[in-house]
Amino acid sequence: MDYLTLFLPAFIWFVIIASFVHLIRLDYWWIRIWDFPHLQLFVLASIALVAWVFTGEKSEWTDALMPVGLSAALLYQGWLIYPYTSFHKKQVHRILRKAGEASNDKATIRLMVANVYMYNTRTPDVCQLISKYKPDVFLILEGNKAWAKALESVQEQYPFRLLHPLENTYGMLLYSRLPLQNAELRFLIQDDIPSIYGQFKLPSEQLIHFYGVHPMPPSPTEHYRSTERDAELLIVGKEARRQKGPVIVAGDLNDVAWSHTTRLFQRISGLLDPRVGRGLFSTFHARYFFLRWPLDHVFVSHHFRLRYLKRLPNCGSDHFPILIELTYAPDPARAVDIPQPEGDDIQESNETIKEAR
Repeated sequence: MDYLTLFLPAFIWFVIIASFVHLIRLDYWWIRIWDFPHLQLFVLASIALVAWVFTGEKSEWTDALMPVGLSAALLYQGWLIYPYTSFHKKQVHRILRKAGEASNDKATIRLMVANVYMYNTRTPDVCQLISKYKPDVFLILEGNKAWAKALESVQEQYPFRLLHPLENTYGMLLYSRLPLQNAELRFLIQDDIPSIYGQFKLPSEQLIHFYGVHPMPPSPTEHYRSTERDAELLIVGKEARRQKGPVIVAGDLNDVAWSHTTRLFQRISGLLDPRVGRGLFSTFHARYFFLRWPLDHVFVSHHFRLRYLKRLPNCGSDHFPILIELTYAPDPARAVDIPQPEGDDIQESNETIKEAR
């Protein structure tokens, strides 16, 4: 009982502090990493609250603070996770067809995003997924020369390519059946962290603005702060809002869907998240189910309707690939649903970009 008396309060206060520490607006990695495990913290807070009810000491007035803090943590985690449940209103509507109505394949794009993990040797599994799901476009992240070589077996079907293999885990390989125009490799913040911009032409002749991103995360092994990651996302977000036509932003953002940065990105860009109202579609970590959250994202403008969204089987990476099929079906009424900047969002974005540069 003495061990429990010592351990339980320490565990409870750890869960409470970990639940809210990310609200401190500092960009150090040891704060920003707590943006990620909110589903796990929800579970831990639930366990801690039950444990306190049945075994916790209640002799001091300070003991009453523990269930209050845990309850607040549960409510807060639930608020963050709630948009990614079926109870929330969907941001991207599903396209519905009437009986006998032909599907509009000429206005549809199927996109696969896969962070393959550079040291992964299961290249045939990735090629098999490509052959099975036949994406119109697929983006490979962490692609190096070995991966570029391995994907030669499928590239004949994808005549439009922008390949930039790197040995630093930030290589990007873009393959497309659709005509790719104005494609450019860009280094928005860091000289060794590329991103991609290009325009895909659908069979309907509609052009789609595409951004492929993979910024560096804040972590003890990568970068001591999140500013560079945040700035790259915000630069892309500002560009996306200025585009007149449909936009897709896809990649491993090294950030979770519910973080302050990702929500700020949505308000700055005006883009929508197809997962809202459907599920988390957690893609990392593929090997550890208890440490899993949504790191790989596809954000779209209001011009699209969703046909299909799926997390694909693991292929030896620490990420699951994700597959999405979208139809260009603009509805003027949806324009009112575009996220808008709030408060000091514009100022915060500009300051973050300035500091990173």
